[in-house]
Amino acid sequence: MLALRLARGAHPLVLLRRLAVAAASAGTGFLLLCALGYALGHPQTAGSSALRLAWCVVPLAATVQFAVAVARTDPATRPRAALFAAGLGPARLMLLSAINTAISCTLGSMLALLFFLHLRGDIRGLPLDGAAAELLGAGRPLPLAAVGTLLLTVPVAGTVAGALALRPRTVKSGRTPALAPESTGPADDEPAPPMPQPAGLPWGVALMAVGLAVETYAARETATGFPLPGRLASSSAAVLGGWAITALGLTLAGPALTYLCGTLLQSARPGAARLLAGRALQEESRRIGRPLGVLCAVAAAGLAALQLYGGAAPRIGPLTVLGGVLVGGCAVLTLATAAVEARQSRADTTTALLQLGAPVSLLRGAAGLRALALLAVFSPLTWLVGTLASAPLSG
Repeated sequence: MLALRLARGAHPLVLLRRLAVAAASAGTGFLLLCALGYALGHPQTAGSSALRLAWCVVPLAATVQFAVAVARTDPATRPRAALFAAGLGPARLMLLSAINTAISCTLGSMLALLFFLHLRGDIRGLPLDGAAAELLGAGRPLPLAAVGTLLLTVPVAGTVAGALALRPRTVKSGRTPALAPESTGPADDEPAPPMPQPAGLPWGVALMAVGLAVETYAARETATGFPLPGRLASSSAAVLGGWAITALGLTLAGPALTYLCGTLLQSARPGAARLLAGRALQEESRRIGRPLGVLCAVAAAGLAALQLYGGAAPRIGPLTVLGGVLVGGCAVLTLATAAVEARQSRADTTTALLQLGAPVSLLRGAAGLRALALLAVFSPLTWLVGTLASAPLSG
């Protein structure tokens, strides 16, 4: 009941983010149900049906990542002294956040079920009645256990991941536990220690090198084709595995590269704007670095596909388009949500600077420098990884 009251009185932007989570959950749930419908309509192609279901893991992971990012920025679950006095400590706030995530994801799953039944022709009276009846196995009874399992996949995964990300963690110095390590700050009489550099850069670079090497080697060998979604050409399982390793390397290296951008901004006798921008990037490297790495991996995959097909776009089906839009959209929205969370964490610093007389143009200039530094580092990296990933396949 408390979660519903907080949702009703939330800011419109907060409601918009929750609706975006519901939309992503609806898209992923619809893809899962379509895989089930295809299996019902084509019982003789069990292998193809299993592959369709396996490819749904990618949009599922993107949706769960987006749901966790939205849960972290939810103001209703931010620790406050008044909430602590009312008995809502970190554990109950975590539970409240999990309930909000479950409500949004469940709403999306219900919408996915309604649209799926409508396209099968089980629900009449609307446009597109039975438009995909043959593809979705119309006329065959739906196994309720399978439908329920698939529809609960996104809500359960999103809720569990959000609860793990916001679980209370006790600080060794005896301070009040918080929902996340980023929300725990030093005491008022203690200077803020410098943010240590993330340690994922060597592992990230190594994984990217290993993934590209595996892909290059596998592309030269004759291997069994692993069908891609839609009507895209098949690639060997080793090639796709190499690309997965490369994407993991980009994700791990993202925080360290973001920290490096902050270090470069503060080098060579920086001014006030560069100091502010560099320090902010170092403080936010763990928060926005990983979503940046994921977005770079998605963008590099799209660039590799464009270079591979050389402008002659292959014929792809609507479900493949939906999956691509889900993955790309969730990656962009996750990064934007992480940026909002970073802005919320800087609110006290920004207020203090304005009270000290810092001009607004200084803060805007620092934000512009942060964006330019990230573009200067991540854009060439994305182009390089996408080009290297497509080179063995186009040869």
